[in-house]
Amino acid sequence: MTESGEARVAAALARLGGLGELPVREHVPVFEEVLSGLEATLASMDDTSPARGDGAS
Repeated sequence: MTESGEARVAAALARLGGLGELPVREHVPVFEEVLSGLEATLASMDDTSPARGDGAS
């Protein structure tokens, strides 16, 4: 597994790593939790990203 450089992403990946210890019926809530966390992380990165000076939006 590669390092993401972002603690919240690493925590989400670690949460997925524990799926093998759970019954399959409990996987979906974990997937939903991880997805929600990753979406929040991406959204917060968009909110705090410095303005790009290359004309890209």
